[in-house]
Amino acid sequence: MEKIKEINTLRTWIENSDNIVFFGGAGVSTESNIPDFRSVDGLYHQKYDYPPERILSHSFFLSHSEEFYRFYRDKMIYTDAEPNDAHKILAKWEKEGKVKAVITQNIDGLHQKAGSQKVLELHGTVYKNYCMRCGKKYELEWVLEQKGVPHCNCGGIIRPDVVLYEEGLEQKVIREAVYFIEQADILIIGGTSLTVYPAAGLIEYYKGDKLVLINKSVTPYDEEADLRIEGSIGEVFRQIQIKMEG
Repeated sequence: MEKIKEINTLRTWIENSDNIVFFGGAGVSTESNIPDFRSVDGLYHQKYDYPPERILSHSFFLSHSEEFYRFYRDKMIYTDAEPNDAHKILAKWEKEGKVKAVITQNIDGLHQKAGSQKVLELHGTVYKNYCMRCGKKYELEWVLEQKGVPHCNCGGIIRPDVVLYEEGLEQKVIREAVYFIEQADILIIGGTSLTVYPAAGLIEYYKGDKLVLINKSVTPYDEEADLRIEGSIGEVFRQIQIKMEG
């Protein structure tokens, strides 16, 4: 009963707002069958000699480019993945003038695939790649067709436009995210443990009184939330959308 009450509260808030910001993490994508790259099983150790966080670091990319790309192609790119209910409903709410921005820690482009226009990608995207020497841009399709480490015509190494460990986030994206969070009436956070910094620190900029957490597990901000719903984001949004249409 408690969960129904919480979902109804959120529905009322959403119905009466035209300034919602959504902040999402890996849990949004796992509902599209994209595994969290940090999940390591027995098979992982048969294939790779280093932990994921090490492979996805700036220094590892420079010193072990071949191994980086082997992992990257295998574990980080899911071009066949389709948007789930969370992605689709957020895009719908944006079209209706309710959602002002989606801020994501994911790099899979599924929010855009669902139709969202204002998407701030804190950690970049696999769909953009560039030469480290001359800056020439390359499409993902081209990169996937290459064997081993992709090189530019100028001889430079091509890298994905994603933020690796040991690298800072792009300040322009951070500034824009802060702006939308500060202005937001409702801030909905979903599918993130809120332990990845500096991204998680962004929610400190929210000044409102409708901080919503939708998660399957506990987070460091549970006590600060004005509303907490345990469960899958897609399922919660689907229930709200059905009630809004009813």
